[in-house]
This record gives sequence, C-alpha cells and structure tokens, in this order.
Amino acid sequence: MAFFNLPLADKAAFAQQPEWIEGYGQAFVTSEDQTLDWSDLYFLTTQPPSYRDLRFWPPETSSTFRRSMDRYSLETQRVATELLRAMARTLGLRDADKMTRLAAAQSMRMNYYPPCPAKERDRVLGVSPHSDAVGLTLLLQVSPVKGLQIRRGDDWIPVDPIPGALVANVGDVVEMVTNGRYKSIEHRVVVDAAQERVSVAAFHNATFGSTYGPLEEMVGGGEARYRSISVEDYVRLVVSSKLQGKNILDAVKIITTT
Repeated sequence: MAFFNLPLADKAAFAQQPEWIEGYGQAFVTSEDQTLDWSDLYFLTTQPPSYRDLRFWPPETSSTFRRSMDRYSLETQRVATELLRAMARTLGLRDADKMTRLAAAQSMRMNYYPPCPAKERDRVLGVSPHSDAVGLTLLLQVSPVKGLQIRRGDDWIPVDPIPGALVANVGDVVEMVTNGRYKSIEHRVVVDAAQERVSVAAFHNATFGSTYGPLEEMVGGGEARYRSISVEDYVRLVVSSKLQGKNILDAVKIITTT
C-alpha cells in the first residue's frame, strides 16, 4: 500500500517498459484506444530468483521489501505446490510432478483500486472479466472492501474478503493440462465509490523450456481439446493480448469440425 501512495515521480522510476507487464503501470495495455481498468498495478517476477529483473525492485538498502517478498513468495509457492499435488491425486495421476511443475515459476501482481466517483462507478470496472492465463493463482485480499466477483452462469458472485485467507483460482493452464477436467474461473473486480482496495495475486506457472498441453492420461481414448505450446510462446501470446473473458484459452483451443 505504501508504494501506491508514493508520488507519481517516485513510482515512475519502476514504470513498465514497452510491450511488457513487469513494473508499475496498467495491465495488458495493447492499444492507445482501449478503455483501461480502474486500477494500478505493480507487477514483479518473484520465483525463481534468477528470473527477477531487479530494475523494477526497490533497492535492498532502502526498505525491507525484498526480504518480505522473498518470504511471502516462497510460502505462497509452497501452498500452490501442495494444492496442485492434491489436484494430481484427485485426477488419479501417478506422477504428481506433472501438476506441481505448474508452480515452479511465480510472479506477483499488487493491485490498487482507488475510490471511484459514484457517477462513474456503473461505467467502469476495477478489472474486466477474464480468466487467469496461468496455472494457479493465490489471491490475498488485503483490504476488507468487497470487490472480487466470480462468474457462475450468468451471475456474478461476490467473494467476501477473509482476513489472512488466500483465494485459489484455477487458471487457463490447468484447464489445458487437464484437458478440461478442471475449468478456469472467470472473474472481475468492481470498484467502491468511497473506499480504496488493495490485493496481491501470486501467479504460478511452469518454467521456461517447458510445454503446456493436455496430459496423455487426461486425453485417454478421446481427443485433445487444446494444442500444445511452449511456455515461451504462451507468454508472448499473453502479453500481446488484453485479457478478456477466456480469450487466451480460446486461442489454444482445437476447433473440430464434423
């Protein structure tokens, strides 16, 4: 929260670079003409440490940020790994590594939603409806202010903040790997007219050099619903697209004709 309260000039020192999401700024800005979400973010790659771009991290000597982030990122990564291990058991996979590898890399997005004037509140969203283009997301709702909603059919269901609790969101990659057995969750964020809101999302993925695609055990005697894609190509697809609905998943879906 303290970061978002800094003067704009101080935050600009960590501003996103063109065509990349890491740093301070907005999510998935792909066009000067698009409508932006009512929020700011601070996005960092956190695990493994060799993936970090320290240009976007506060200097180690100026704060305890790096030490705190180290501890938090390792603990959330551990939780994500255990959740994926449990999912592997539920799916009947003999090799849990086929799921837990989806937590080998991690990035964090710290979200700040300022109060929105009442006259604008019905016309904007904090974050537009989308599913997370990752393996598994663990979200900490830092503020007691409601905002997160998940789609159930045609309805949007609020997810009330619980102090200290993590919200686990299945992402598109898990849906791909399980060939649709687990479904990614479409969600959005609404804003409050009077109160600001802060949340921290920990996104988990496989490391570079890996491939996403339906596991053989999940396809069985049927057909794969999604094509295989390298992690590198998948990341390029994600950062070049504005997240909207399940559009990333649709881009890797195999369309069958009869």
